Amino acid sequence: MRVGFIGLGNMGQAMARNLLSAGHELTVYNRSRTRAEELQPAGATVASTPTEAALGAEVLITMVADDGALEAVTFEPGEVIRTLDRNSVHLSMSTISAALSRRLQAAHQKQGQFYVAAPVFGRPQAAAEGKLFIVAAGPGEAVEKCRPLFSVLGQRTFQVGDDPVAANVLKLSGNFLIASIIESLGESVALVRKYGIDAKTYVEMLTSSLFTAPVFKTYGGLIAEEKYRPAGFRLRLGLKDIRLALAAAESASVPMPVASVIRDRALAGVANGLGDDDWSSLAQIAAEQAGLGRGPEERAEGKRSR
Repeated sequence: MRVGFIGLGNMGQAMARNLLSAGHELTVYNRSRTRAEELQPAGATVASTPTEAALGAEVLITMVADDGALEAVTFEPGEVIRTLDRNSVHLSMSTISAALSRRLQAAHQKQGQFYVAAPVFGRPQAAAEGKLFIVAAGPGEAVEKCRPLFSVLGQRTFQVGDDPVAANVLKLSGNFLIASIIESLGESVALVRKYGIDAKTYVEMLTSSLFTAPVFKTYGGLIAEEKYRPAGFRLRLGLKDIRLALAAAESASVPMPVASVIRDRALAGVANGLGDDDWSSLAQIAAEQAGLGRGPEERAEGKRSR
């Protein structure tokens, strides 16, 4: 399949590489061209602009950081919406707002194109292994057209209806739950550490008994080891997602008091230099507020670089 791919960060590059390995014909674009050029040996064509990536694509995948980045490539100045052929599919796999998803749906429909929202759950390692969980929503025929791509990128695809907004709201609600677990784990670990209990022993006990889900094991391990760098998912992006969840909730008159607490915790973390650390560094805020100090890297350095 002829595929355009825009956005080659930690997730996007791994996803694009898997599509190339599966034999799809990819034209790739990234704001930092070197990220795109790394895929040339695997057979990718490097585009100089977003419109070049979209030209002739049967499916255009976007995997960018936020609403602003997606607007910039889809509308002006990127204008891929004017480049895509009629009946082609814009497959948005980014975590974006419900409001932008509605706007994209209407704009593509006006151009005679299809829009499918298919955000993913999983960290970069899962992306590299083709084991993402994909949440897809959009016109049935367009979703079916994308299934050969989904089968390469993920271990399971959940189709949640014809309205793309549903997939975006589901993703935001899921990220809110993950952040809630991280915050709760951080507070719990801070509590037991204050009583002299080893954090790794504590997390191993929990994740081998009551809390065996992967999210507890993954983030519990990172928190117990205070391993927040390099980031699999940066705290500043987590803050963005919580803000988007709150915006979706407000537009539907749904109170989310826990999300408000997490937004403030994440904002405090970003303000204190943790923005580019993994979002499991929410636990570092809980530790500091409990008087436990910074993580092992910062204790060794004497201070965190800001």
